[in-house]
Amino acid sequence: MLKRKTIIAIAIVLVVNVGIYFVGTDGFTAFTAEEARTQELTDHQPLFPEVTLEDSQARTYPFSEFEGQYVFMTFFYSACSDVCIELEENMAEVFEATENLHDQVQFLSISFDPERDKPEVLDNYRQYFGSDGEDWRMARINNQDELQSLLDAFEVIVIPDGNDHYTHNSAFYLVNPDGRLIDVMDFRDIDGAVDRLENVLESEGG
Repeated sequence: MLKRKTIIAIAIVLVVNVGIYFVGTDGFTAFTAEEARTQELTDHQPLFPEVTLEDSQARTYPFSEFEGQYVFMTFFYSACSDVCIELEENMAEVFEATENLHDQVQFLSISFDPERDKPEVLDNYRQYFGSDGEDWRMARINNQDELQSLLDAFEVIVIPDGNDHYTHNSAFYLVNPDGRLIDVMDFRDIDGAVDRLENVLESEGG
């Protein structure tokens, strides 16, 4: 009898703990605070604000230049000596692996350090990673208010460290042809990003 009561007690504890975990992880779909944040972001699907880009060729144009295309994006700054390098190297691998999709997907890397990342700097930077400057462009947003509106909309965290560098989060971002953010992906999962792009284009008729 005692053994049975013990089993029942353990079962009750397990059920309660599972219930707490279910609620705390948004129905088992968000296992960390970061995953919960990105899930909420993509559920909301914020609209890409209208900004003016200046790319590595010193061309200026609004983001609406890419209307009708998917846009696969990163945020970086060229003076970064650690995570940005891995980020853009992985971007290059996704770019190469999806060559057959380049007529439907625009690759875009946006610097959040426009004061230093002038077109000539961006041009050198893009060549290092194999960006062609067309299907994969590197650009900056000169207007600080416009830049901040984009960072805020996509919840990109950029904190100056006081030594001309930044603490920031990094990810792959996918914007649909209507200009809405539909996914935030782990930039370390190259195969996952490639699969996601292919599946989105297939399922959404891209």
